Amino acid sequence: MSPSQIELLSADEQRRTLNRLASQIVESAREVDRLVLIGIHTRGVYLAEGLAQAIAQLEGQPIASGSLDITFYRDDLDRIGARQPERSRIPQDLTGCTVVLVDDVIFTGRTIRAAMDALNDYGRPAIVRLAVLIDRGNRELPIQPDFVGKVVPTRRSERVEVYFQSVDGHEGVALIRPD
Repeated sequence: MSPSQIELLSADEQRRTLNRLASQIVESAREVDRLVLIGIHTRGVYLAEGLAQAIAQLEGQPIASGSLDITFYRDDLDRIGARQPERSRIPQDLTGCTVVLVDDVIFTGRTIRAAMDALNDYGRPAIVRLAVLIDRGNRELPIQPDFVGKVVPTRRSERVEVYFQSVDGHEGVALIRPD
């Protein structure tokens, strides 16, 4: 890592954190067979897949998981720039389900607000929860995660990068400070 990068979670710590989050989600779920994990594009999808695998190991049954693109629901496209929309993949009608929205990092809360708006297109869940690997603070909206891997207070100028083996060739989380 360069001097402007600080390791927040090693690969082992990230795996342990994912397992802890999976256990917490199971403990809070009323019925695991009505549990659906929905990852927010892009990195939330990889985290949701990992959580679904960990929960399936704990419970001995597959857990429904999918992905959600929120591009057209964002209120800050002028600030973040145009992006190519991805295809949402929702595994079933969400009506009556416990849905856990999954994202890698929560910052201002705007991504989660957009995700909740987009979720309405796929049914009316009984409960919606939020799981994040990193909570970096600096909220602009009153949104708080139900399941948090690690809280890391950051400056607005800093970034948090989450790495997954399947796409990055390694795992871990780093805080990136501007030079």
